[in-house]
Amino acid sequence: MDNKEKFEKYENLLKEWAQKINLVAPSTLSDIQNRHINDSAQLATYIPKNVNIIDLGSGAGFPGVVLAILGWNVICLESITKKTNFLNILKQELDLPNLTIVNDRIENFLLKTPVNTGNFVFTARAFAPLIKILDYTHKKHCRLFLLKGREIETEINAAKNKYKFDYELYPSKTGDGHILYIKSVK
Repeated sequence: MDNKEKFEKYENLLKEWAQKINLVAPSTLSDIQNRHINDSAQLATYIPKNVNIIDLGSGAGFPGVVLAILGWNVICLESITKKTNFLNILKQELDLPNLTIVNDRIENFLLKTPVNTGNFVFTARAFAPLIKILDYTHKKHCRLFLLKGREIETEINAAKNKYKFDYELYPSKTGDGHILYIKSVK
């Protein structure tokens, strides 16, 4: 199965499962390709190919599963069991041996998992405010690639009250959001 077929199957599985559990906003199901897949795929422009990805609060698999389809080794971290079940179905149905699904809370996973700063990056989309993401990840000293919405400047300013970090901000190619790249956090 090539990537085009994998993305089509992903879209069909998402529509099927969205009838059972809350994975994405129902209003976005008519435009999954642009709203979710293309939005997630734009991170491929920024993330180096030689890193492993830890996707925080993966939910329906955005951006983690999309990046796994595109070739990265990805750990999708999700605390809600029914969403983890969906992610496991995606792993199996899309034949993604480079995708690992972990059903755990972020703080627990990061406490017990060694993360090599040079080999790992964090991603997240529609997960939590920036300050909360930094609370979880700052001790791991990894780079972050976050898909964020219109209020990103407010989130950055709030986070700067607690953390020092270098960042770059890029406009989204699929909507009015942003890609936030954080290089280092202190």
